[in-house]
Amino acid sequence: MTLIVPAVLPSSQKDFEEKLTLFSSLPHISRVQIDIVDGKLAAPASFPYSAEATKGTPYPELIEMVRKGEMLPNLEHIAYEIDLMCFDALEVASAWLAIGASRLIFHTESSADMPHLLKRARREFGGLVTFGLALNIESSFALAGSCLSDVDYVQFMGIAKIGQQGQPFDERVLERIRTFHRMYPALPLQVDGGVSLENAKKLLALGVSTLVVGSAIVRSKHPAAEVKKFEMLRSPFGV
Repeated sequence: MTLIVPAVLPSSQKDFEEKLTLFSSLPHISRVQIDIVDGKLAAPASFPYSAEATKGTPYPELIEMVRKGEMLPNLEHIAYEIDLMCFDALEVASAWLAIGASRLIFHTESSADMPHLLKRARREFGGLVTFGLALNIESSFALAGSCLSDVDYVQFMGIAKIGQQGQPFDERVLERIRTFHRMYPALPLQVDGGVSLENAKKLLALGVSTLVVGSAIVRSKHPAAEVKKFEMLRSPFGV
């Protein structure tokens, strides 16, 4: 089972390509999360959203990748998960799937009717895609409950302000996870945002099965060694 998922929040196509090359080469990594931010649901905008695009598609570089038939790297051993922090989640998701992504995370606040959006995603993208639902610090559990039949896992955001790496961990998420896990004990949980070696132990003890780690890996001088430190947390909790 995947324990550590490195996350890239790309500022440009160059940064995107460099981070994916790094992450897909790390030992023990079988999944990578790509965070995309439209500048509206969360800010600032990230790749592939273009601040200069005032008409036509807001993500021309991604569409160009699809047109050229370019694929995400190392698909033979890396599953790519797209964290859709955007209001046009269904539209941009199809482009990511075309270049090899196989996992999609929808944020509860990205649609006025998330149950409908998820059912539509199931119909359009078929059974080969894994679906996740992201809950922010103040997202409603009642809303999440109405969506769970159409998702494979839930992602708790461990930070108050989404869309930026390096934000401080918000301790409120711990009690939210504890409560949610009691309500839905069979549903896999992952946490994204502010994850560190120190709070990772608390998260695993609460039943979290996957840790999405961004800045702790990106800012490390030795990313592979940093991943190994997180992986060593696996044994004490039997994850």
